[in-house]
Amino acid sequence: MNKLLFGTASAALALAIPAAAQAQAIAPAVVAVVDTQRILSQCTACVAANQQLQTQRQQLEQRAQQLGQPLQTEQTAIQTAINAIPQGGQPDAALQTRIRTFQTSQENAQRELQTRQEQLRRNGAFVLQQLEGPLNTSITQIMQQRGATIAMDRAATLAINPSVEITDAVLAALNTAVTSVNVNAPAQQPAAQQPAQQQQQQQNRPQGR
Repeated sequence: MNKLLFGTASAALALAIPAAAQAQAIAPAVVAVVDTQRILSQCTACVAANQQLQTQRQQLEQRAQQLGQPLQTEQTAIQTAINAIPQGGQPDAALQTRIRTFQTSQENAQRELQTRQEQLRRNGAFVLQQLEGPLNTSITQIMQQRGATIAMDRAATLAINPSVEITDAVLAALNTAVTSVNVNAPAQQPAAQQPAQQQQQQQNRPQGR
């Protein structure tokens, strides 16, 4: 009796396995390869944005020189004045004031350059942010046209067959979708704070018993 039941269960399981395997079958992947690095350096909007970002970098370097040269000259002069103080002596009031003024100017220059560097970094990230969506859309569009099911970045491959390369087509699609981007990132918003009136209303609200 037990043998019969076991055999029946085994037969039922054998019939169920092909059906389950068929339901879980995955179609063969059709891979397309995209050189996103080349696209982000050659697309119409990318070239214009990179030129503008390069100009911003040059302006930052020029500003650093404008701030640095006077500070270097003043630092040398102050050091000369300090070296001229007799051994055991202290800087007089005028020299102490000069040193404090130099230190303040140096801190202000560093703060300004750091702010400009951060803005430049944010500008570059803002450009990529504007291109990311249209680039993904262009890749998807060309994949569908070519019947591909997977897109891989060229940088992640070792060798490819040229027939799976869709970079030129994606580049053309992106140029149609995006002709220019903004290279100036919006100002950073401070942490969200409740308006003073709302805070006052919360303070005046009766507490539940």
